[in-house]
Amino acid sequence: MGPLDGIKVLDLTRLLPGDYCTLLLADLGAEVLKVEDPFLGDYVRWYPPIVGKESAMHHYLNRNKKSITLNLKSGKAREILYKLVADYDIFIESFRPGVVKKLGIDYETLEDINPRLVYLSLTGFGQYGPYRDLPGHDINYIGIAGILGITGERNGPPVIPGVQIADLSGGMFAAFSVLAGLVSRERTGKGQYIDFAMLDGVVSWLSVHAARYFVEKVNPKRGEMLLSGALPIYNVYQTKDGKYISIGSLEDKFWRNMFKAIGREDLAQIDESFREMRLDKLDKVTEELRKIFLTKTRDEWVKLFWENDVCAGPVYTFEETFNDPQVKARNMVIELDDPEVGRLKQVGIPIKFSKTPGEIKFRAPHLGEHNEEILLKLGYSEEEIKQLKKEQAI
Repeated sequence: MGPLDGIKVLDLTRLLPGDYCTLLLADLGAEVLKVEDPFLGDYVRWYPPIVGKESAMHHYLNRNKKSITLNLKSGKAREILYKLVADYDIFIESFRPGVVKKLGIDYETLEDINPRLVYLSLTGFGQYGPYRDLPGHDINYIGIAGILGITGERNGPPVIPGVQIADLSGGMFAAFSVLAGLVSRERTGKGQYIDFAMLDGVVSWLSVHAARYFVEKVNPKRGEMLLSGALPIYNVYQTKDGKYISIGSLEDKFWRNMFKAIGREDLAQIDESFREMRLDKLDKVTEELRKIFLTKTRDEWVKLFWENDVCAGPVYTFEETFNDPQVKARNMVIELDDPEVGRLKQVGIPIKFSKTPGEIKFRAPHLGEHNEEILLKLGYSEEEIKQLKKEQAI
């Protein structure tokens, strides 16, 4: 029994942000029903590599969910959706602004059916503003938000992050938002509409840098901020074996431990440079450390630093990450028995509840796999279901 058992979610989203949002909810016990078009469904289903009939990403992002197909341009399909809405707690959609109104599935329409419904629109730019109708993807949102512009090495070009920041944080914001909506509903008895824009989410991530900018009115630069390469004590260094180590020793005791461990306490006199961000002096320490780190292998340095209470760690490949003892101990690599593809490795559930832990109950669904099951529960006969298929309503 997960912490969200009994919570029912209608998921009309596509791609990573929505899939990740409802994955978080489903893994914690929510009953998630993906509502997909009958012709293509969620695009994530078809991204390579394909495992069995569908994408490996689909197998992970849509586990613990069921799928029903509805052609929402069909009046009969909308009637099915209205019947579902009456019994669900959360409704999440990711259409462009205005589309749900045209389809007749906007919040005002569904609120009349279920006043307790928590309805969230997950879009790139939100429901209003000059960009509301623009298409976009993660790289565009973090570009406008300023994150892309401050990511990379000093005097180098912007560097695309290794994971999709706006998409993944957007999924987390969306999950957090609908759960907050449920808490509000418990207090007021009423649901509500939530307008979440992924651009808003990543702009909010600028909080630390923005606090400084609003005071000094100076644009931060790549590689010159406290945590983006300016500090020798918060940086990445190549080691003797061609691998890399991360150093994150911000506090006095940790960076003093580091300099002591490498036998270079003379380099620890960076207090004033640190406070004043004297890049000329800090760069000299960084360059000296680059030479020093080339004298031992990555794992030799990591062992030395962990034995001496230094904030440091290896920079891993995926193979190393998924074989790391801490990652394994936390069950962040799991194996599922899929009746069609056999043993399937996936990322585990990151949130650990002591009394109501999340669990993987079943594999990701095929497109429309649960049409008959859901429609029979709604009172449709087998003949009516066949007719709906014939009319391409489902």
